[in-house]
Amino acid sequence: MWPSLLSSFLRKFVNYGSLAVIYPNGSRVYYGDQRAAPVVVRLQTRDLARKLLLHPDLHLGEAYMDGTLTVDGDDIYGLLDLLLANLAMQEPPSLRRWGEKLQRLGRGVSQYNSTSRARRNVAHHYDLSSELYTLFLDQYQQYSCAYFQSANDSLEAAQANKKALISAKLLLESGQHVLDIGCGWGGLAIHLARTHDVHVTGVTLSQEQHRVAVERAQSAGLAKTVQFDLRDYRDISGTFDRIVSVGMFEHVGVPHYPTFFANLRDRLTDDGVALLHTIGRADGPGATNPWIARNIFPGGYSPALSEILGAIERSGLYVTDIEIWRLHYAETLRAWRTRFESNLERVRNIYDERFCRMWRFYLVASELAFRRSGHVVFQIQLARRQDAVPLTRNYLAERP
Repeated sequence: MWPSLLSSFLRKFVNYGSLAVIYPNGSRVYYGDQRAAPVVVRLQTRDLARKLLLHPDLHLGEAYMDGTLTVDGDDIYGLLDLLLANLAMQEPPSLRRWGEKLQRLGRGVSQYNSTSRARRNVAHHYDLSSELYTLFLDQYQQYSCAYFQSANDSLEAAQANKKALISAKLLLESGQHVLDIGCGWGGLAIHLARTHDVHVTGVTLSQEQHRVAVERAQSAGLAKTVQFDLRDYRDISGTFDRIVSVGMFEHVGVPHYPTFFANLRDRLTDDGVALLHTIGRADGPGATNPWIARNIFPGGYSPALSEILGAIERSGLYVTDIEIWRLHYAETLRAWRTRFESNLERVRNIYDERFCRMWRFYLVASELAFRRSGHVVFQIQLARRQDAVPLTRNYLAERP
């Protein structure tokens, strides 16, 4: 029964491209454009059709990880691209709309990231082997969206562009004290200290990131200028001339936005400037994909701009600039995916085949979220005073 129901659904669903499904009984059924070369999917177990019909957002990725769903040529990119392209052409069925509403209603629980829970969530993803991240990130391990000024930019060049733009938006001056919330492996903090003669305090909840960041600051001769602490953003004291947070806000959780921005306001000097860099949604509030929430980023959420701005307004901070990056993260993820695949054997030696498939699915799905599903990056500049930032954007071009 379930294979037949799945087949009936796919006949209506696939209107773009070509898909072939080989069912457990050996039957091969084609869907979509019969003239095009199909993406060929093999269902290895009898119960998979039921799982894919009832909860595709979770079980497609789970089945690929476990090997109960395989794609000829391991073309998971082709499969996900085809599915998302067709999904964009559909009016969501009422059952799916209700499911999405229930997911949003459950965000208060799933994103209740207390300090202890936040530490566990961070450890799940960021306390993996540090060698893993060296295999696909740039040399400074920037694990956030790069800024491609040209289609010919390398990943290294695009990450350097990103750091330069952040520096310009922070309006850095020699001797200032900068707070880096979610400092990662220390690449941005070290760059700011080295190139702008500022003092930087970076905070992270990842023990592995903290260890690497401290070692890098020492190796760079910046141990007295750059300090890294294992600390939650809610536990920071003192004030800072500049505050930057890149790729951390996605882990805060909607229930904690008022606390986050209140803390940011209280930590910022009266004439200070802050910059928030976060993944977001162009199509309004939603919910985290359940496969991503279970396997990659527990407690994580990429917000709509409307969800962020309301919390900022209530905090008393001024929004002094907003920039929206569209396909930059898609290109960043493509570069990461290419490097990951070229180092696949080394990744397999660190973990196992299931981990490789999980990570491949994550990188592909994330890239396509930016190409097909309305994900973008927001850079929001903030201040406590209206005149803390120049009244035109000319300074961005003028600053080195």
